[in-house]
Amino acid sequence: MAVPKPSKALRPVRYRRILLKLSGEGFCPPGGTGIHIEAVNWIAQEVKAVHSLGIETAVVVGGGNILRGAQISEQGINRATADQMGMLATVINALALQHSIEATGIETRVLSAIEMHQVAEPFVRRRAIRHLEKGRVAILAGGTGNPYFTTDTTAALRATELGAEVLLKATKVDGVYQQDPMRFPKSNKFRKLGYMEVLNQHLAVMDRTAITLCMENNLPIIVFSLRTSGNIERVVRGEEIGTLIEG
Repeated sequence: MAVPKPSKALRPVRYRRILLKLSGEGFCPPGGTGIHIEAVNWIAQEVKAVHSLGIETAVVVGGGNILRGAQISEQGINRATADQMGMLATVINALALQHSIEATGIETRVLSAIEMHQVAEPFVRRRAIRHLEKGRVAILAGGTGNPYFTTDTTAALRATELGAEVLLKATKVDGVYQQDPMRFPKSNKFRKLGYMEVLNQHLAVMDRTAITLCMENNLPIIVFSLRTSGNIERVVRGEEIGTLIEG
């Protein structure tokens, strides 16, 4: 993990309620699979740094480190069933993240779109908002509860429902590029984009449903690297890192 030099002066906090979207890839080392507790603990410390500023924090987790519904459907499994399997994978990641965050002394709640009362609360919008107001980190799992929708769309939907001021997408790269920077190292990085630019240029940021939902609700998206220490805090303080997508 890269650790840059600290800023000379801290900026005031720009956002008071955020939704953080974490892909399943964040739960394991680059190129790995499964759950690596060191990676999960890293995320927990990053969330703690933001929570300590008084930021109301909701987190939507993916499950790609365990299983991707779209991929296994190509092996002959019914797509709806495959997506349900993927949604269950997000619950596994949510429970792992809950353990690591609570180990730092922060109270959390896991809320699932798929009801499983023994391990998580059902997602109820007013209940989730109340958890945020009480200073708890709300970890949102189970996708939307419906097949054919990605966790990016889940993040856009939940951010809108909960009244988040911004959707933060933490990824393995440090912003949005014209082409995949892993394959094309000289690809140009965008500092700012409009929603329609993302859609018209078919940029691989989030799926079209998620982008459209954010556009219709004027919800800004910031795409940045999770793997640099302190980046989430820098974003909520208004530092210009990653790529900003807005109207």
